[in-house]
Amino acid sequence: MPDRLTCLVAAVLAALALPAAAQTGAPVDQGPRNVPEFSPAFPNQTRAPAMESGMRFAVETLADGLVHPWGIAVLPGGGYLVTERAGRLRHLAADGTLGPAIAGVPEVLAQRQGGLLDVALAPDFAQSRVIFLSYAKPMGRGRSATAVARAELGADLRRLEAVRDIFVQTPPSPTPAHYGSRVVASGDHVFITTGEHFTARERQFAQHPDKSYGKVMRLTADGDVPADNPFAGDADALGGVWSLGHRNPQGAAIRPSTGALWTLEHGPAGGDELNRIAPGANYGWPVVSYGENYSGRPVGSGAPRRAGFVEPRYYWDPVIAPGGFVFYRGDMFADWEGDILAASLNPGGLVRLRLEGDRVAGEERFFTGEARVRDVAIDRDGALLLLTDARNGAVLRLTPGGG
Repeated sequence: MPDRLTCLVAAVLAALALPAAAQTGAPVDQGPRNVPEFSPAFPNQTRAPAMESGMRFAVETLADGLVHPWGIAVLPGGGYLVTERAGRLRHLAADGTLGPAIAGVPEVLAQRQGGLLDVALAPDFAQSRVIFLSYAKPMGRGRSATAVARAELGADLRRLEAVRDIFVQTPPSPTPAHYGSRVVASGDHVFITTGEHFTARERQFAQHPDKSYGKVMRLTADGDVPADNPFAGDADALGGVWSLGHRNPQGAAIRPSTGALWTLEHGPAGGDELNRIAPGANYGWPVVSYGENYSGRPVGSGAPRRAGFVEPRYYWDPVIAPGGFVFYRGDMFADWEGDILAASLNPGGLVRLRLEGDRVAGEERFFTGEARVRDVAIDRDGALLLLTDARNGAVLRLTPGGG
């Protein structure tokens, strides 16, 4: 019998078919602004024209009963790896059979936002069996740090071997929040996003190149610093820093058409950001933001932008609380080729962005408010995979049709 979540999603997604990517001309309805006095730096930087594709989905629940699933990786030979924040890595077969917890996962600090977080496959996984796991690493005296471990997945899908950390955030933090933790393995490099652990004192570290808070890090697959990193050889900085001035980026993906890394980043009250990442660039947090503090007080300088800081390609006010995202590639949703499909935790759902060059041309939302979506992936046949973040979390597979 379909579970309640599947029924809710299917009901909300049902809609009459309309021409693909049709735009209403009106800005997408994001709700009342937290900071109405802030204006965008360029057209469509926020509240882009609403799109109405009329897409309706057939929704299959591949697995449920997962405890706050956070990341998913599609295995080339069939099936998936799924993380549960409590510290479990599971193999999910294509037929929905959920395996036991895989042995060898590092110990995690499973408190508040901490735990076992992302999972990513090495580009040569089919030969090497190498995967990467991001997690909240216990550091003693209640402290933790964003860490990334490299491991080899056993052929029986039951054990990790040769497990070792290739990155540990410094310094450790007493605050189990804002870990960032998205991992992207591309070519010979691994990109890692880190958060700034939320507190007023720690958030300042996002501007410090000698601390790995609020950064995008770029390392080799073995954890070494590439010689062409912007801070490599700088005695006053960490050589692994690729960009700085981030708050809590929990989405990251390579755009296939350009090879550039993009990130999705949690703002405070308002100010979620879509950023195109450039080496050595500073994205402004906590000096500038298109949002405000939860108390209603201004962030940093009280301005949304300042010379020397890179503008977000897009921002939301109020927030979508973004999780993972993908640039769509596949035949199943051919009209969406190259579009961003992003997870939303609050208000929840799936957000589609159409890009023209490096700017957003339109936004469309699906099943808003029906589920906290933590991650999005593309299945081998082009279907969409969504993770719902709940104590009874699920892996949903979406294909066109149904209703």
